[in-house]
Amino acid sequence: MDKIWIIAKRELASFFDSLIAYVMIILFLGMSGFFTWLFGNNIFLINQASLQVFFGIGFWTLFFFIPAITMRMLAEETRSGTIELLSTKAITDWQIVGGKFLACLLLVVIALFCTLPYYITVSQLGSVDHGGILGGYLGLILLSAGYISIGLFASSITNNQIVAFLFALFIGIFFQILFDVMGSTFRGGLGSTLNYLSMRAHFESLSRGVIDSRDIVYFLSITLVGLLFSQSMLSRRNWQS
Repeated sequence: MDKIWIIAKRELASFFDSLIAYVMIILFLGMSGFFTWLFGNNIFLINQASLQVFFGIGFWTLFFFIPAITMRMLAEETRSGTIELLSTKAITDWQIVGGKFLACLLLVVIALFCTLPYYITVSQLGSVDHGGILGGYLGLILLSAGYISIGLFASSITNNQIVAFLFALFIGIFFQILFDVMGSTFRGGLGSTLNYLSMRAHFESLSRGVIDSRDIVYFLSITLVGLLFSQSMLSRRNWQS
C-alpha cells in the first residue's frame, strides 16, 4: 500500500505541476456552476432546494473530463519508456495501476470538494434532502472510479494519448448511453441485463439518496474489472518488451 501511495502522490503532484489539475478543476467548476445556477433548467428555475441539477451536469462533465486525465497515465509512460524503468523497480504492475488510479480519483475528489459551496448555498435556500445530496456525491465518486478504471485500460493498450482518449470515450458511451437505450428496446432477461449495465440507472438511484448495495457492487465491479484489465495489458506489454 505504501508503494501505491508513493506513486499516487507523484502522479497527483505532476497534475498540479503541469497545470492539468487547475485547468480540469476550473473547467469543471465553470461548466457545472453555469448550468447549475445560471442557464437552462437551473436551481432557481425549478424552484427547489436541491442539487439534482448539479448531479445531472456532473454525470456528463466527468464523462468527458476523466478520459482527458487518464489518457496519459500509462500511454505516455510507455511512449517515453519510463514504464520499463518502473517495472525494473520492486514495484508490481498492480501497484503501478493502483497508484495511478488513486491519483486520478483524488483529483476528482478535490474537484468535487470545491463544489461544497453549492451545498452550503442550497441549504440556505430551503429545506434540503441531505441524504440525497450525500448520495449524489457518493454516486459521482463511484461513477468517476468506474470511468477512471476504463480510462486506464484504454491508456494501457496504446502509447498514443489521443487514441487512449477516444477509446475510453468509445467504451464509456456504452455505459453512459447505449446500454440504457438497448435496455429499453429489448424485453425480458436481455433487456434487464442491459439496463443493469447502464451507469445512468445506478447513478440516478444514488443521487436520489437511495443507497442500494446493488448499485455499490455494480460500480465497484466495473472499477475492479477495469483495473484488472489494465494490469493484464501492462503485464503483457512488459513481457513482450
